[in-house]
Amino acid sequence: MLFRYTASADNTIVSAYQQNLKTRGSGANAGLADIVEVFSIYGRQTPATPSTTASQELSRYLVKFPIGTITTDRTSGKIPASGKVSFYLRMFNAKTSKTVPREFKLGAHRITEDWEEGIGLDLEGYKDLVKGNMGSDWIQRKKDSMWTDVGGTYSLAEDEYFEQLFSDGLENLEMNITPLVEKWIAGTADNYGMLVKLSGAYEASASVEYAAEDSSVIVNATGATTSYYTKRFFARGTQFFFKRPVIEARWDDSIRDDRTNFYLSSARAPAADNLNTLYFYNIIRGRLVDIPSVGTNPILVSLYSGSSDDSVPSGSKLILYDGKYNLTGGWTSTGIYSCSVGITASSPALSTMYDVWHSGGVEYFTGSFEPLKYDTGTTAAPLQYYINISNLKDSYSIEDTVRLTLYSRNKDWEPNIYTVANATPDVVPMISASYRVYRIVDGYPAVPHGTGSDYHTGLSYDVSGNYFDFDMGLLEAGYSYGFRFSLYDDIAQSWQEQGAVFKFKVEEF
Repeated sequence: MLFRYTASADNTIVSAYQQNLKTRGSGANAGLADIVEVFSIYGRQTPATPSTTASQELSRYLVKFPIGTITTDRTSGKIPASGKVSFYLRMFNAKTSKTVPREFKLGAHRITEDWEEGIGLDLEGYKDLVKGNMGSDWIQRKKDSMWTDVGGTYSLAEDEYFEQLFSDGLENLEMNITPLVEKWIAGTADNYGMLVKLSGAYEASASVEYAAEDSSVIVNATGATTSYYTKRFFARGTQFFFKRPVIEARWDDSIRDDRTNFYLSSARAPAADNLNTLYFYNIIRGRLVDIPSVGTNPILVSLYSGSSDDSVPSGSKLILYDGKYNLTGGWTSTGIYSCSVGITASSPALSTMYDVWHSGGVEYFTGSFEPLKYDTGTTAAPLQYYINISNLKDSYSIEDTVRLTLYSRNKDWEPNIYTVANATPDVVPMISASYRVYRIVDGYPAVPHGTGSDYHTGLSYDVSGNYFDFDMGLLEAGYSYGFRFSLYDDIAQSWQEQGAVFKFKVEEF
């Protein structure tokens, strides 16, 4: 699952010379520009200080995000607790006719003093001067208040500084800033946003003597003696919806319910594949709620074989692999409990088994499942699926967060036309599956596959098949989009995108 939080304020501040190469643009503001830039220029002028051989000109970027909204979403349960979600700073490259630097690093620091955005636009001549009015620049952070350190005051703490290497200079910025966002949410660090700049070794060199001569200069004795000009990103005011700077919250919310995919343990299978997870959904009046007497505490699960007709649990509790009679299940999220178990093929009554969920002598739920055996197989042919989103609508509002259900079956299911033409094929859940969303008109990847450590575009599955939740607010209204799905092929050791496209439109309301 993912949510995006667009920047609430941003600004480029500079110490660069204006076009006359005499007057610095240190008083300039670019708070409403649709582009922001970061650069370092070395040597366009020769300072008066004898020990300094060339001039320093810098550009840095200030950006602030609505942490209050993220905090509210955490409190309401919209995003998970600390430790279960990652936060990424994302900024998007803006093409420019100017020289693009290569092989450099950008750093993002927590800003330690409050600042104002301002209403400047000029990123060429730096003529939109603050002049003591509202807004920030290289010297001033807000009206009648100066930065403690020119160029923005920021933290060097390890968990408040992040860095990224750029090779060809055209990359987007994507940094995992989870430690800092968690501090902001917890209120242990003030939210004044972040300052994005070239890392120290890539900003132009400047001596103590040079800084004493020119108040816009930042001391950097070990800095660069070459220029890195200019890296540009889209600002929050850009007309391009998907290019605005954002904090992206990502987490794996997928549920892998093995009730229809429960396999008996095998010596041929790795330990992880011999473990199955069962879920219990406590649905009351159409909504998930915690069991009052259990809450978020552990819950016990006992397994039974079936009666003579395999219709109800029968006999004594089965002894499990660890010699115990009860599994210890746990709370997963509101109203959802789970437990994991492995069962050997030597266990009795393997046609149907029953799981009874209980606590304090009270039984809350009885489920059933039919254990499967791993095929021996003579070929390594991967499964092929027919898939369909069974509840996809033609259009949605940007206010909608929807749960979409995938019907899937084996592609090679072929009933005998004379005897079983009316048979319904079993739903076959896709164990490792991911979705992506693209804009139909130009193919723009609105939500790319997220199959890494966060697995934030992974699909859940249960007895009814695969499903996933999607926030339509991630998409720009007025366009048509398409869902596509990828399945992980264990044989090829890669993700294989399926051919089907499922189209829909997003409206303002």
